[in-house]
Amino acid sequence: MGRYVLRRLLLLFPTLVGIVTVNFFIVQLAPGGPVDQMIAQLTGQDAGAESRIAGAQAARPVDAESFRSQYAGAQGLDPELIEAIEKQFGFDKPLHVRYFKMLRDYFTFNLGDSYYQNRPVIELIKERLPVSISLGLWSMLIIYLISIPLGVAKAVRDGTRFDAVTSGLIFVGYAVPSFLFAIFLIVLLAGGSYLDLFPLKGLTSSNFDDLSMLGKVADYFWHLALPVTALTIGGFATLTMLTKNSFLDEIAKQYVLTARAMGLNQRRVLYGHVFRNAMLIVIAGFPAALVGILFTGALLIEVIFSLDGLGLLGFEAVLRRDYPIMFGTLFVFTFVGLAMTLVGDIVYTLVDPRIDFETRET
Repeated sequence: MGRYVLRRLLLLFPTLVGIVTVNFFIVQLAPGGPVDQMIAQLTGQDAGAESRIAGAQAARPVDAESFRSQYAGAQGLDPELIEAIEKQFGFDKPLHVRYFKMLRDYFTFNLGDSYYQNRPVIELIKERLPVSISLGLWSMLIIYLISIPLGVAKAVRDGTRFDAVTSGLIFVGYAVPSFLFAIFLIVLLAGGSYLDLFPLKGLTSSNFDDLSMLGKVADYFWHLALPVTALTIGGFATLTMLTKNSFLDEIAKQYVLTARAMGLNQRRVLYGHVFRNAMLIVIAGFPAALVGILFTGALLIEVIFSLDGLGLLGFEAVLRRDYPIMFGTLFVFTFVGLAMTLVGDIVYTLVDPRIDFETRET
């Protein structure tokens, strides 16, 4: 196992380079970058879709000798001002120079400074990370606590009324997105139209620092209740059906029939023999599912409940073309995703020691 882990760690870096490289050139060559955004602000133009489409076209200079700007909407601006803006955002250097500088900085975990917030990207990520971790960990914990027992119960009672009723609830949870559940919870429980029992935004109250330790814990979970509930309702369906189908596959295998023929009771067969084998795919999928909720699934939930997490940070950076934040969050997402994939393989071997990745071809 040690050699396999070492090989995976060695492959992690070229994979990171490849992903970051592709995204770098796609984003850098796309119109509507930060320089276009700044020019649009200076000239009073809209920096939205119209400006970005115009940015794809070559600008005709007013004076070919004194005005060499390539940015649409820059006519009438002093060329020296354009050069100053390019220098401010680092676009005065060739593309390949910016690329290799970015790689050198990233592999020393220097993610640069935000274009618009004038703060190190690593600080912004550290500030937002607790929010994303809170949403991801608590929702995944509750999803697993609900889905695994429910999936086992559905497998044991396959075809019964219990299975049919719970399947209907699961299909509703699968079909309706988390953000719609979030809106429903706000309308119902957060002062929308009915009850006003939970806060509408934020992870803590304004007087959080003045509360006792028990009060801080209660306040923290009070603010998390609705967003975590929305993520849980929207995420438990797939895992429940995966657990059920995994158990049904194992129950139909020969070793289960043999165990029953030997006189073992249903409970011992189910939890002594079936459970570990059926849980392989479920438990090993936890790292990937956690990454999905941390960095993608919680984006709209963060927006709806005004939670400053990594998803919202990256989304705002895309809208503003804040490249350091865009690439910084991408680098973190990719690194964590690859690391969690490795953790998933290790979990496989912990759940079932018979699995040996050393014998696999690289």
